[in-house]
Amino acid sequence: MGLIEKIEATQFRSDRPDIRPGDTVEVSVRVIEGDKERQQKFRGDVINVRGSGIRQTFTVRKISEGIGVERTFPVHSPSLAEVKVMKHSKVRRAKLFYLRKKTGKSARLTERAEKKPAAPSRAKAAKKKAEEPVTT
Repeated sequence: MGLIEKIEATQFRSDRPDIRPGDTVEVSVRVIEGDKERQQKFRGDVINVRGSGIRQTFTVRKISEGIGVERTFPVHSPSLAEVKVMKHSKVRRAKLFYLRKKTGKSARLTERAEKKPAAPSRAKAAKKKAEEPVTT
């Protein structure tokens, strides 16, 4: 392991969630003003995830007072206090740059349905009923 890999290993953050394009996230950013430190929240849709390892970044887009605002964050940055994934959306692209041209309802993303365990089929229920011993 070289010197660069050792330094990167000390900066690597394992507490970050898996972020994918289409996720709605809330990022808490540490802001230092003078001698005071506070956390500022930035909530929006992830439109871009690029890089890997310590150099991985993601871009979040939100609409603030009718104006689109995008901000790119390094995943392993110490200035990020917390990253919360609010919801997962169904998307078919890795880069959602087309959302820049959309406004209003057309810019919405549909929420991804979580997979539920399959209900037993009627054939299995009928077979199970036939196997039960009949008592009279």
